[in-house]
Amino acid sequence: MTSAQSTPSLSPAQVEALLDKDVAELLAKFPFPPIDASNLQFTRDTRYAQPAVGLSDAVTRRTIEIPGPNGAPNVALRIHRRANVETTLPCLVWIHGGGLVMGNAEQDDLRFDRWCQSHAMMAISIEYRMAPEHQYPAAIDDCYAALSWITANATAVGAMPDRIGIGGASAGAGLAAALALMARDRGGPAITSQLLFYPMLDDRMTTLSSQWEVPIWPPSSNEFGWAAYLGDARGTSDVSPYGAPARATDVSGLPPTIIVVGALDGFLDEDLTYAQRMLQAGVPVELHVYPGAPHGFDGLLPASNVAKRCMTDIHRWITAHYA
Repeated sequence: MTSAQSTPSLSPAQVEALLDKDVAELLAKFPFPPIDASNLQFTRDTRYAQPAVGLSDAVTRRTIEIPGPNGAPNVALRIHRRANVETTLPCLVWIHGGGLVMGNAEQDDLRFDRWCQSHAMMAISIEYRMAPEHQYPAAIDDCYAALSWITANATAVGAMPDRIGIGGASAGAGLAAALALMARDRGGPAITSQLLFYPMLDDRMTTLSSQWEVPIWPPSSNEFGWAAYLGDARGTSDVSPYGAPARATDVSGLPPTIIVVGALDGFLDEDLTYAQRMLQAGVPVELHVYPGAPHGFDGLLPASNVAKRCMTDIHRWITAHYA
């Protein structure tokens, strides 16, 4: 990567000029304000409280509770399966986004309504504890407990025990990356693939892109999310790779991976670096960068051409890994 000293950062005007036209028009009408302590609860209550619209009857969805980590509350799992399919299916264990401080398992209902119809797969989304109420390692411990339970009870929930992959978006993708490291280091559960949408990987925020004043999840939001999750350890040498996967010194032995990220995402540099390190360690990695796309572009305007290109790449990858 080029050093920050030799390469100027993008200015806000340059970011605006480079934005995909369709996305820029939407953001002009519906801006996404930065997240901080003053508006966190309001954003939780408004942005994530509405049920998904347009869900079909072709996919069933139900929520169950499983035992949480030792001494912790139960963990809720949202299970998505195509209706009237009795056979076991390859399973994607999904971790929702929201900057480690927002979101819920239900926010991806529409995603899996479509994916479970388009592919021979099922999906299980994890309702993990969020910061600042629950700091590290609460979220990753919940995710590991969920993955372990799903693997041990795969047949009971209709999943193939040997065909379990993981994935997520944003903070959820960062947790998925941490989960892959944790599962490798602990000797299981086995993970067949990881699907990472613009993962949140590095609490240090030392890259050029991490300082861009992007329209969605700018530096101030990112600082808030990491500080809420890691507390005073954020940015210090005390942070574990399970807290911020970019801290991992060894990324070998991870499952085949796809990373997608927009060219105007603050996570761009850390995602490129993580993909490059995995490739150099012998991990099969597919990487896609979409010009003009900010953070969360696929959900922000799914009808845009850039989102459609991304979904074409994702569906092709899912077909290859969940067939």
